[in-house]
Amino acid sequence: MRIGVPKEIKVHEYRIGLTPAGVRELTELGHQVNVQTQAGVGVGFADNDYVAAGAIIAPDAAGVFASADLIVKVKEPQPVEYSLFREGQTLFTYLHLAADPNQARALMRAGITAIAYETVTAPDGSLPLLTPMSEVAGRMSIQVAAYSLQQANGGRGVLLGGVPGVEPSKVVILGGGIAGTHAAEMAVGLRAHVTVVDRSIKRLRELSALFGNSITTAYATSATIESLVKEADVVIGAVLIPGASAPKLVTRAMLKAMKPGAVLVDISIDQGGCFETSKATTHADPTYVVDGIVHYCVSNMPGAVPRTSTLALTNATLNYVKKLAEGVPQALVSDPYLAQGVNVHRGTVTHPAVAEALGLEFKAFRAVA
Repeated sequence: MRIGVPKEIKVHEYRIGLTPAGVRELTELGHQVNVQTQAGVGVGFADNDYVAAGAIIAPDAAGVFASADLIVKVKEPQPVEYSLFREGQTLFTYLHLAADPNQARALMRAGITAIAYETVTAPDGSLPLLTPMSEVAGRMSIQVAAYSLQQANGGRGVLLGGVPGVEPSKVVILGGGIAGTHAAEMAVGLRAHVTVVDRSIKRLRELSALFGNSITTAYATSATIESLVKEADVVIGAVLIPGASAPKLVTRAMLKAMKPGAVLVDISIDQGGCFETSKATTHADPTYVVDGIVHYCVSNMPGAVPRTSTLALTNATLNYVKKLAEGVPQALVSDPYLAQGVNVHRGTVTHPAVAEALGLEFKAFRAVA
């Protein structure tokens, strides 16, 4: 199969869909891999590294898209890329369509098969291609929160862990999944006072067993969230409903009761955000202030640490790419969990949560070899 790897063009996005090691795996199986020139430089991979792995270097994105049957990316295609698709192609990347109706309609018009990393599942119900980036984003959320808390950055001017004689900051984490757990681990390591909120009693028990007395757990009700947010120095939004828009757990009214200079970090922003006042930002301009509260809502957080993120992501995606390279229909028939990643196929939305979020017609995907 002809596989294309374009350069990512989202603001300050340096990750790449395949490493040279991944390219070598594919070319040794007889597949052709076209990589856009300079696509890997932000991760430390030069064109020569890809050539040595058997890739063909394309001069621009148009050349990559034109030659490929399978496009492997990291982030959702940007508007200038929409016209580069051709009917019958397969796109394999993060999509987050529930928060992006324009992209959804563009993919539908293109007549391609769009497989979203974030809705591919595993037999145990986990999300194997979302997990590595959730781990990165969860850990990063505490780093950026600590930085944003500094007074020069608009924050309250407090240290997350405090010092002897001065109490630590209060960190509230909404969501006890992968991102929330890794955020808790980092916050505990910095000696903050950590509370994790979730609506699953089973998950709260697991977190209590994992962290012991290092954290407090709370069941998610509106009243509980409102009370905790009022006293928080940092609130991490780490809520995920696969494929669907994130619920708005922190309202505009709650901000008025918060401490001036407190920080909200919305990891859920790719799915629309879980704070009512959230709007997507970039690494070039990551924060803004509403009612005295600092908001960090960068929609590609792991892109700030592209080498770590690329290596972690491709460790998870490569085996799926190899399956798809042997034939997309066959791969989707043989692996129903991979097939759950199909969000758009031949002009229709094939993921129920995406269709509901966008108010579009849903048509169940049926894999046929």
